[in-house]
Amino acid sequence: MQVSEQEQCSWELDLEEITRKISFLDKWRQIFSCHRLGTNNTTLQNHEGNHPPADETEAETGIPQPKGQGYWPSSSLCSIPKLPIISSKSGGFPISLAMATKLRQTIFGNAMQVFSYDWKKAYFGFHDPFSDLAFALEVGKGGARSIQMAVQGSIIKHLLFTGKEKDCNLQSLCAVSKREQDQGLATALAGILWMAGAAEKATVCLVTEDTHVLSTPDYSGDDFTERLQLFELSEKEATERFIYDHLQCFKGEGSHGVILFLYSLIFSRTFERLQKDLDASTTHLLQPSAGSFLCRQAVLNMILTGRASPNVFNGYQRGESQEILHGVLTRSEVGYLRWCKDVSEDDRLSQVGSMLKTPKLPIWLCNINGNPGVLFSTNKQLLSDWRVERRFDLYLYGGRPSQKKPVHLTVDTHSHHWERNQHEDEHVPGRQFSPVEMAIRTKWREATINWHGTVPFL
Repeated sequence: MQVSEQEQCSWELDLEEITRKISFLDKWRQIFSCHRLGTNNTTLQNHEGNHPPADETEAETGIPQPKGQGYWPSSSLCSIPKLPIISSKSGGFPISLAMATKLRQTIFGNAMQVFSYDWKKAYFGFHDPFSDLAFALEVGKGGARSIQMAVQGSIIKHLLFTGKEKDCNLQSLCAVSKREQDQGLATALAGILWMAGAAEKATVCLVTEDTHVLSTPDYSGDDFTERLQLFELSEKEATERFIYDHLQCFKGEGSHGVILFLYSLIFSRTFERLQKDLDASTTHLLQPSAGSFLCRQAVLNMILTGRASPNVFNGYQRGESQEILHGVLTRSEVGYLRWCKDVSEDDRLSQVGSMLKTPKLPIWLCNINGNPGVLFSTNKQLLSDWRVERRFDLYLYGGRPSQKKPVHLTVDTHSHHWERNQHEDEHVPGRQFSPVEMAIRTKWREATINWHGTVPFL
């Protein structure tokens, strides 16, 4: 029996439709398997509270999601687990509407704004233990990476210099175990919060199973802030133990760990102290940028020094309108270097002062053309012995996914000026130097840097 062309075409269309439906079912089978979804867990997406709005999901996956409706998370979100929560009966006290409103206003300038998706994804997770980057946090994209890098400086401080009778070397940082990673993170977070609390008290924020605050016309809920439980600790060691016991709330994927730390930092500093720290140039802590939020200098200074100074110069200076601007008052253990091609060296208010340039320990958080990184030396005497500063080694961690080990730099501060002038066009400052080298030269002006074969980056 012969088959007509029309019947054959119809069969081919039926086969194509069946194939399409099978492919469609396979797609959803993978998503169900990834999330372990079943009839008893149909409220997962609403419970987690960590999925992005429709417009942000489209940006992440390239697949538009219907607005105003629930949706199954795309495969790109399958790796984000459930938000770690604790029982409301674990102690502490719940956040109130007044506290949540003030918290939002302090961060965003209003109580209706919520964190962008890149902030919600950010947490404090390490690279593999016993690896070239065992000491280093994995850093994502977005404004939260500045906080991650600032905490990274404190982690290095703990691993290299805290409780050590002699200096460690780079090999010791690469030999860090998982337990040492956890201890380093807990110690770093606790130390920062304790310093922000003026060495009197630290406040740690965790997420509970219960909602304590409801949305109002003046406050927009995010199903996260409204479930905060605050724990006040009056001893530094107790703060370390508490954070270590609840470390998964900061380092777990999907934990909102960086936001939790920022909340804890603000409550440890207190709203009253923050109001005194800030000046007319900075009224809130984050600024919008390209659909996300960037940290203002006050956040970084609060992590480095305990005080939310909005500027990087020493002491106090007058602004263009003769207003009093607040700078850094004390030397910190971890320092700060900044270089930006668009900022003139004649801009006195943007120049980093000696309090941050010369910290107590040879570790610097860097802002290089807006990209955060950490420079450090394993020689604790670097900043206390001028002979050591003649020629020394630094290591750079920039947090990029392509970086597989810290970059080794050798800095020579006594290179001959006539050799330098052969390679530098004085009419175009920095044209022959990488941004990293320019940042280092804000501290050591005559320095030349050997990258040991690495292609300069940042």
